[in-house]
Amino acid sequence: MEKGARHRNNTEKNYPGGSESQEADSGGGGVALKKEIGLVSACAIIVGNIIGSGIFVSPKGVLENAGSVGLALIIWIVTGVITAVGALCYAELGVTIPKSGGDYSYVKDIFGGLAGFLRLWIAVLVIYPTNQAVIALTFSNYVLQPLFPTCFPPESGLRLLAALCLLLLTWVNCSSVRWATRVQDIFTAGKLLALGLIIIMGVVQICKGQYFWLEPKNAFDNFQEPDIGLIALAFLQGSFAYGGWNFLNYVTEELVDPYKRKTIH
Repeated sequence: MEKGARHRNNTEKNYPGGSESQEADSGGGGVALKKEIGLVSACAIIVGNIIGSGIFVSPKGVLENAGSVGLALIIWIVTGVITAVGALCYAELGVTIPKSGGDYSYVKDIFGGLAGFLRLWIAVLVIYPTNQAVIALTFSNYVLQPLFPTCFPPESGLRLLAALCLLLLTWVNCSSVRWATRVQDIFTAGKLLALGLIIIMGVVQICKGQYFWLEPKNAFDNFQEPDIGLIALAFLQGSFAYGGWNFLNYVTEELVDPYKRKTIH
């Protein structure tokens, strides 16, 4: 009898369709987040987080550490494939375990509470603060650089503007999901516009004949001695530029239809 009861309890926790998700969907007394994030906003979250500071600061480091244009392009392709595989795996996790929280929810459900606790606090104390600091400092550097054309912006000014940006965005996210998604959409459009301008400028230079290093016979000419450590660092910087592909899983419960938005056909 006890074994049967234990079996029933285990089956109720299966995802999707377990008692927890049914209770949240039906409003049967459980606490549930508002489902206000649609398809466009969900795509904006992914694109907006991937197109962060990394894509604007990493290309220089990837090229310098790779040692050649050809190897740098290969590194971008390989890191992109790895990112795509990870995103597909996360999409399956998102519909199998339909909880907000991303990494924490999956580690907790699969490996237990202790592993989830450690993962959560490592993220809160180390991973996300440093990542947000890099993004905010990069933003403030681009904002202040035109005001100091002959020198670097003052360190105090960079940090102050970065702190103000973080406080403002934190307030927006705490105030309203709808306003947060609107701000995300606006910034995503701005970053896409910036990338579009960079691509157009590159195409213009190619049309002018500036493609010496893109020719196959020249692409792998090393402008520095190859070094395994530097190549590994180039892979790390390339991966940093793709960072953010897993962020949609942190708001799974706020998606209007998570199974439709994430299911892989």
